[in-house]
Amino acid sequence: MSIWLNTKRVARYGFIGFIRNGFVSLAAVSIMTLTLFVLSGLMISGAALDATLVQLTQKVDVNVYFTTDATDAQISDLEKMLVALPEVAAVSLVSRDDALTQFRERHKNDQLTLQALDELKDNPLGAMLQVRAKNTSQYEAIAKFLDTQQASGTSAGSAIDKVNFYQNKTAIDRLTNIIETSKRLGTIVAVIMGLASLLIAFNTIRLAIYTSRDEIGVMNIVGAGRWYVRGPFMVAGILYGVISGLIVLLLLYPITLYISGPLERFLGTFNAFSYYATSFPLIFLVVMGSGIALGALSSYLAVRRYLQN
Repeated sequence: MSIWLNTKRVARYGFIGFIRNGFVSLAAVSIMTLTLFVLSGLMISGAALDATLVQLTQKVDVNVYFTTDATDAQISDLEKMLVALPEVAAVSLVSRDDALTQFRERHKNDQLTLQALDELKDNPLGAMLQVRAKNTSQYEAIAKFLDTQQASGTSAGSAIDKVNFYQNKTAIDRLTNIIETSKRLGTIVAVIMGLASLLIAFNTIRLAIYTSRDEIGVMNIVGAGRWYVRGPFMVAGILYGVISGLIVLLLLYPITLYISGPLERFLGTFNAFSYYATSFPLIFLVVMGSGIALGALSSYLAVRRYLQN
């Protein structure tokens, strides 16, 4: 019973100290709110980058171009071999007629090219297989398989004119490097903001401790335990984190709702508000957990250093 009673007293004193040191509490909550807002922004931007990468990688594929004299049997045999590969997610065939139609559509504003095409007696384009891998790292294995088939001189391999893997590989590798670099920079920013917040919260809590130095001195004289002295400031630190987290979660609702339209038009499919709504449990745990941990840690360090002095 005494443990429960002491816990209630510590919590009450912590809440009273939080209210009494209004300016100190406001400063600590402000810097923690800024830190947690940056953290949540990094989460949303990271999800947006991931969604963009997925969208772009779905548009990247390996195109296998056949010679104009390739037979349907040769094309079908190679298609079956590709489908059987464990790295392949999908294979789609573009016939010679479809390839010609797509070419005309792409060059519909280039009358000179269309006139030159009309002067040809036959369709100059061959059929094509569009091969999509399960993930981008597997395209190289598929390309090597196609190179082996082409070099072997088999019936299906001899019908291959060219494979466009290496052009796409360069593009997707560059995109992946950009996104990974952005994530690393985001992590660095989050760490710097976290350290800055910890330092500022540490100093503001030390200020609160300084204003209560007489009370702490009396408690030490009467033999109060370290937990009884440290506890109220730990409670105040946790309150800083909880209030900061709630502020950030409330602000994210209108902000994500406002930026969803422009962001979706820019990125294509990513909707910030939908991400906020569907991932709210994760965002809540990260924001509130980080805020509580930051407040409790800064309070613990500040009180520990003061008691050592």
